[in-house]
Amino acid sequence: MSTPERQQRPISTDMLAAFLKVAECRSVSQAAVSLDVAKSLISKRIAQLEERLETTLFSRSTRKVALTPAGETYVDYAKRALAEVSDGMERVRSLRTELSGNLRLTAPVSWGQRVLAKHLPEFLKMHPSLEIDLMLNDRMMDMATERIDVALRWSSHSQHERHGTPLTEIKWFLTAAPAYIAQHGLPTEPFELNDHACLYYRRDNTDDHWTLLHNLAASPSDPRHVEVKVSGRYRVDNPEAVLEAALAGMGIALLPDYLCVPAIDQGSLVKVLTPWTPQTKFGTHIVALCPPDRKKISRNQALIDFLQRTMSQGS
Repeated sequence: MSTPERQQRPISTDMLAAFLKVAECRSVSQAAVSLDVAKSLISKRIAQLEERLETTLFSRSTRKVALTPAGETYVDYAKRALAEVSDGMERVRSLRTELSGNLRLTAPVSWGQRVLAKHLPEFLKMHPSLEIDLMLNDRMMDMATERIDVALRWSSHSQHERHGTPLTEIKWFLTAAPAYIAQHGLPTEPFELNDHACLYYRRDNTDDHWTLLHNLAASPSDPRHVEVKVSGRYRVDNPEAVLEAALAGMGIALLPDYLCVPAIDQGSLVKVLTPWTPQTKFGTHIVALCPPDRKKISRNQALIDFLQRTMSQGS
């Protein structure tokens, strides 16, 4: 077969996928496991791709697989090519009236459990051909690397992240169990928190600094804007655990409304320092982040519209 004829033979997406997975894993065996195909098929697809390109993409030894300079150069082109094919398929599917395919979401753990998880079953019932992968994680997941379609994240009202669509407002409260208040008293000023056990979601060493804004304060520079360093015997990295500790009477807790309002309504918790509003690093809103090109995919935009609508109704 002549060289021109060989160059005209097409490169398949299977070849590109095999190449990129071996480049990522540095192992043909691991790539085969990841793609759920036979090791021999991975080797065959790599050989076919090298034949089409007329170059060697990997240097192989008995212990490892490494990219050649040509292979390193080709990685970015292969990624773009696969992305273009995928985007083309999504655009064609988006022309169909029925939503289909797989939608990958990520959301903060506690909000995802308490709020988001109540809405997604309804959305799935509306679209029987749609699938959802929901990853609850307080870690800021990289949307490109982890192939996230829509990320639901905390944000401040005045500084919504780029491309973010506000979904719902979150209010923060200081709360405690009636039994704790009966034993330790009710603080009337922020500085009195120094004499109380305080409970909060701890991610880093700055989380023991609570910022409180008096409801009559005009701006953060107003003297009614104060910061208090709090302490307590129980420190956790999960908001649900903070709630349980507050219900058990272990201290005054800083909690979002979706966790504490039901307990406040039932009388299991009471609000503390009601003239003051906590200002947290998490923000006051949950926003939906979706790259502009991904928002063009009908199922992604449909989910964002659905969540905006249902959450604005307070459901």
